Amino acid sequence: MWDIFRIFTPVKEKVTDISKVLQDMTAEMRLMRETINQQYSEIAKLNRNIEALNRQLRKKDEENTRLKERLSKYEKPKKNSGNSSTPPSKETMKDEIVRRTKSLRKPSGKKPGGQEGHDGHKLSCSPSPDEIIDDTPNYCTNCGGTLADAERVLDYVTQVISIPELKPVIKEIRHYVMICKNCGGRIRTAPRRKSNDVVYDASVKSLVVYLSVVQFLPYGRIASFLREVFGLAPSEGSLVNWVKESKRNAQPAIEKIKEYIMSSSVVGFDESGCYCNKRLDWAWIAQTVYYTLLFRADGRSSEVLTDKFGDSLERMTAVTDRHSAYSALQFLNHQVCMAHLLRELQYLSELNDKQDWSDKIASLFREAIHERNSNPSAIIPKASWLERLDNLLKLNICNFGKKFETLKKGLIKCRDYIFNFLEDPMIPSDNNGSERGIRKLKIKLKDSCTFRSDFGADAFLELHSIVETAKKHNKTPFNAIQALFEA
Repeated sequence: MWDIFRIFTPVKEKVTDISKVLQDMTAEMRLMRETINQQYSEIAKLNRNIEALNRQLRKKDEENTRLKERLSKYEKPKKNSGNSSTPPSKETMKDEIVRRTKSLRKPSGKKPGGQEGHDGHKLSCSPSPDEIIDDTPNYCTNCGGTLADAERVLDYVTQVISIPELKPVIKEIRHYVMICKNCGGRIRTAPRRKSNDVVYDASVKSLVVYLSVVQFLPYGRIASFLREVFGLAPSEGSLVNWVKESKRNAQPAIEKIKEYIMSSSVVGFDESGCYCNKRLDWAWIAQTVYYTLLFRADGRSSEVLTDKFGDSLERMTAVTDRHSAYSALQFLNHQVCMAHLLRELQYLSELNDKQDWSDKIASLFREAIHERNSNPSAIIPKASWLERLDNLLKLNICNFGKKFETLKKGLIKCRDYIFNFLEDPMIPSDNNGSERGIRKLKIKLKDSCTFRSDFGADAFLELHSIVETAKKHNKTPFNAIQALFEA
């Protein structure tokens, strides 16, 4: 114990009071404890500050990551209708200009325009002209003599096509009552009209529906056209009534089209957004080589097709894009649109031009399409094509990025539905027919932005079904609409 005292007491200093030394030691230890507590509090405070700073750093790192992701879309290739499933209606003007001047088709090496040996086309003279005009000179340019009695020899013939004077033909029908001599009864051909005595016939009604459904004009512009060109002044309410009448007359034909599609072996499907009555609905198309049916639904799930076509789906080969609704349905067979896949592969090639994986798969798909086009009626086994695709899908592409992995998984999922068009000549390789059929809806919406009523949307889709079906049977849209009023 005396050694302890020597630590705090000089060697030569003698300890005379042990209690005083203990008090000094106690005070010293108290000061040391206070210092330690103060330092501990300071350390704890510093630790809290460090943790707060770490939280701020983590928050800044997360914000940095989000901002980098947002900025990355400006550095990556822009998605448009040429390299993705983005519809042309959502493209910018610049993208639209590029699309109209650039094609996904590979150059053939041929010069543009008519190829060697091409006969060309020109207007043919009508064998029965409405009017014949003789063009003969009156005097001789050599001697100045009259040619009134000269011999006339036909040199050549030209025809000029013109539109007749656009003036409405007004027919007045005088209705008579015949009085029977036997019984004195007053007999008329039909009951007297209770509405206006002036009516429009089927030609005017057909033109209005044609301008609305085929040329996508709103009612106001149709009324203006009739007034300025023909001098007619029907109200917009009359135009709506004529569209209603054509929709009503088209119902038997719509039911027949639906029956034919349900009994078809190969059917193309597609869907697109349809703004109607301040909400987003979905327009669907089901089409074959000879028939087209468009209809509206409140969603884009597989239940829409199930409710519309029922068990007939199980007897169909569906040609669609890779929308999940089609994968959930039990079709007899399925063909994925090759054009969609080629556009997605084109985007990957633009995203990373240092890899050739996407180019190899695109070349494989184009080669298969060319094989089908070169042999349109042949049955081509797809086993060798699937083997080549599998070899490409086995390659490790993890270093290329997430989008490559996503497409690879998608190709693996739909692998069995890629080359079915090779084994069945009736199956097309793409879904372009359905996309072209529903494209007119987007043009209508681009002009009018929306349908103001459910009736307006349904009328357009049903009448457009009639028009597209008529075109597939080599009938003009106007004649098809005119037939609805003459039936």
